[in-house]
Amino acid sequence: MKLGLEVFLEKHTEAYVGKKIGVLTNLTGVNKKLEATIDLFHHHPNLTLSALFGPEHGLRGEVQEGKLIDSSVDSYTGVPIYSLYNKDKKPNLEMLENVDVVFCDLQDIGTRYYTFIYTLANMMQMCGIAGKKVVVLDRPNPINGITVEGNIVESSFTSFVGQFPIPVRHGMTIGELATFFQHEFSMDCELEVIPMEGWSREMYFDQTDLFWVSPTPNTTTMDMCVLYPGTCLVEGTNLSEGRGTTKPFEVIGAPFIDGRKLADEMNALQLEGVLFRPTVFKPMYQKHEGVVCEGVQLHVSDRDKLRAFEVGVLLLETIYRLYPNDITFIQSGEEERYFLDLLAGTDQLRKQITKGKTNAFLNQLPQAIKQFEEKRIKYLLYTAKDDA
Repeated sequence: MKLGLEVFLEKHTEAYVGKKIGVLTNLTGVNKKLEATIDLFHHHPNLTLSALFGPEHGLRGEVQEGKLIDSSVDSYTGVPIYSLYNKDKKPNLEMLENVDVVFCDLQDIGTRYYTFIYTLANMMQMCGIAGKKVVVLDRPNPINGITVEGNIVESSFTSFVGQFPIPVRHGMTIGELATFFQHEFSMDCELEVIPMEGWSREMYFDQTDLFWVSPTPNTTTMDMCVLYPGTCLVEGTNLSEGRGTTKPFEVIGAPFIDGRKLADEMNALQLEGVLFRPTVFKPMYQKHEGVVCEGVQLHVSDRDKLRAFEVGVLLLETIYRLYPNDITFIQSGEEERYFLDLLAGTDQLRKQITKGKTNAFLNQLPQAIKQFEEKRIKYLLYTAKDDA
């Protein structure tokens, strides 16, 4: 298959001769030979690289989550790097002065919580104001482009981990999302998406011929990416989501948990596509740093049957039922909002967890998903093999 990056470099560079080009990318911006997008643009005879833009975790992916990043100069190219993970989470007009067009080459992981898609959306919004074009070099949705899971963000719970009313697992590529954002949320910018060649919707990343480059410090394996739509919810509590271990978002626990008991309780639910194994771990940083935790490791037995969001919801409900006096919901930000509410895009999930009634929450999701799928269909660029 060919990435949007490779298609662009083979077929479309002549249209940008003499244009001052900005590139929004990070360490995932590479071709099939692992040559960096930055280098390919910088050394290309037809292209003039004049600015770089970095998302959360930085241009090289070395910064941990939630840490604001200063702008700087790239030591390899001498080109200015403008951090878009600043206090405003978007570029200002001054950053866009020395560009005619902004290319985006970022590997998303297919889940609403991941901030790269909102960095792109905010870039589109500001480029619309500044009269600059945006070109998205498309990449695969690593957890396939078919499966859609979770609820839709409510308007009073939007944030940088849920900026738009989309489901947790949206089943779209970053290029498809860009077009969806443009038309559904009135982003008045000139947009072009360079599609991939040879990718079909049912494909997971490890079914392509591409090398996997982890987009962020705690984005590891395909199993992690598949589980993330559910286990990321743990971030909204005092439970460890496995940061500071080699299995972030695959191991979940806390010092007060009995791992054997939790594994037995979760396996008794007979959830499709996943098994729970009791485990012990000691995070090297983040929550419960240096403290022995017990909990479970989630093992994916059938990723096509797995419904990770449901698994995450039921895992939190089970832990709350077993340890109601130990588990707490984290509050963050100046308004001290519950972080779980921002991740979930609603306060109803947290309330139903405490009541032990998450089935009521989960049962209302199919209708919302159906409505989203009907809305997104006109923005899809690729088909599944069975539909081709």
